[in-house]
Amino acid sequence: MTGYGKTVLQLPTKKISIELKSLNSKNLDVNARMPSAYRAKELDIRKLIAKHLVRGKVDFSLYVEITGEDTTSKINKTVVQEYIKQLKEVVDGDTTELLKMAVRLPDAVTTERDDIDEEEWSSIEDGINEAVTKIVSYRKDEGAILKADFTNRISTLRDLLNQVIQMDPDRIDGVRARLEKGIADIKEKVDENRFEQELVYYIEKFDITEEKVRLDNHLDYFIKALNSDDSNGKKLGFITQEIGREINTIGSKSNYAPMQKLVVQMKDELEKIKEQLLNVL
Repeated sequence: MTGYGKTVLQLPTKKISIELKSLNSKNLDVNARMPSAYRAKELDIRKLIAKHLVRGKVDFSLYVEITGEDTTSKINKTVVQEYIKQLKEVVDGDTTELLKMAVRLPDAVTTERDDIDEEEWSSIEDGINEAVTKIVSYRKDEGAILKADFTNRISTLRDLLNQVIQMDPDRIDGVRARLEKGIADIKEKVDENRFEQELVYYIEKFDITEEKVRLDNHLDYFIKALNSDDSNGKKLGFITQEIGREINTIGSKSNYAPMQKLVVQMKDELEKIKEQLLNVL
């Protein structure tokens, strides 16, 4: 959701600079800065931005530089002359120095607030749309990079899952061997049928077949959602939660050091995906 767009408009008597900066945020949060004369159009500006930027913390800035002869600030001659008169009563100074003091006092300079004409607003509107287009283009470029990164990390998770699947028979054999060794160590005669029943119970307790299938499906679903045309950042976030749930369950059930090492790698890859998802609309 990060991005930057800037447009500079050269009007007959002023130069207007429009800047848009976008950072990550769960919702659209627009912070607008502009001269008071343009506040009447703030709602329209927010609507223009919200039309194209669905999410993100957006800073909008509009700067105006007067380049022509017209200016909205005027010297209030009567007030300045009265200030100079009063200052002379207080101190005997040079008129130029007194003038410098007078123009800094309240009401010495007045600002006339002119309404924005339709032609100027139309130019500003076009400028905002151009800046928004630049941000959208920036976001698309960043999105293409993120998509490639997500695809690679999901591929890594699938490779790790395949390694889990391949070592699972050895893990089950290890569980069986440990149980048989435990019985042998206590040197007790046991009912073979009862032992087999208990063995089946423990093996079923450690069985991760369902988790492997669900995890594989979640990985497929993530890629499908990633390739869709809809805005799907939140959806991808929900899928990663399900992926994490299956990985955690495999880790808690594994009871097998080599598999737990794979689970740690899977968690690491998933955390990197979650961090990058903050950049997705």
